[in-house]
Amino acid sequence: MTMRRVIVYGATGAIGRALLKALLTRGATVLVLGRPEGRMREIPPHPRLICRACTLRELKQLQNEEAAPFDVFFHLGWAGTTGAARHDTALQLQNVAATLAAIEAAARFGCHTFVGTGSQAEYGKAYTPLTPLTPTLPQNAYGAAKLAAGHLSREAAKSLGMRHIWVRVLSVYGPYDNENALFSYVARTLLSGRAPDLTDGTQLWDFLYADDAATALCLAATNGLSGATYVLGSGIARPLRERVTALRDLLAPDIPLNFGQRKQAPDSPTYLCADISALISDVGWHPTTPFDVGIAKTAAFLREKHALDAPSPPPHLATTK
Repeated sequence: MTMRRVIVYGATGAIGRALLKALLTRGATVLVLGRPEGRMREIPPHPRLICRACTLRELKQLQNEEAAPFDVFFHLGWAGTTGAARHDTALQLQNVAATLAAIEAAARFGCHTFVGTGSQAEYGKAYTPLTPLTPTLPQNAYGAAKLAAGHLSREAAKSLGMRHIWVRVLSVYGPYDNENALFSYVARTLLSGRAPDLTDGTQLWDFLYADDAATALCLAATNGLSGATYVLGSGIARPLRERVTALRDLLAPDIPLNFGQRKQAPDSPTYLCADISALISDVGWHPTTPFDVGIAKTAAFLREKHALDAPSPPPHLATTK
């Protein structure tokens, strides 16, 4: 399927920025949609990039103001992804409505394919590698809403004559991740000279670098089976303690990690691993970034970001050379 003109809602996080980079590298013209008060203004300009402010509520009224139709709509937008908001039923229901508004907008823009991002939270707790057929039993409103959005948008796509791909994302990390994400919190705390408080770290989790996730989304859009659900991860689960320690060793090896100081959230999985065989067979994707390489790139980004965010010293304390 062609992917020359693409819409991305939600291009400011780790996956979104990596997807934007991948699409521009492939020669696509990209229309980025996002909240006007968000981080969209931080996206660097590009000749084939169009940025347009649009809240999730405004998707219903969104019209194509460009000269030509588009091919693919990637919907990464979602409100209330962390903390107590994951249990806010009313907010999560609004996200379902926004997903349906996004697929209707995709039809108005002439798109032949809609790619939505789901979540591991659709499954709830599982103790075997996750497949598209693993039973779903969400443990919070966020997971239930993602599950509903996937099913309902698939039905909407059928009625609109559009291809539909739903990608359930596990744990993706990389530059531009959410400030509340695990690695962002750990890095920010360490670079401030403090020891981060963590759970016991015995959870087995599957981490995937953002560039690999972006490649998977691109290939799913062009090669994926219409109506399919794919589970996106590295296919490798390792102890959380091991992954966090690797980041600590890169940023502040002398600062201890306070494992066991936080209780794990009741709805948080203790085992998380993707069975990526469907992605491999259907779309020809496999991860290419080893964790040690991805976490080194992430650490470098977070170190630089921390330095840029740090307040400048008062003039009388500034040194001269």
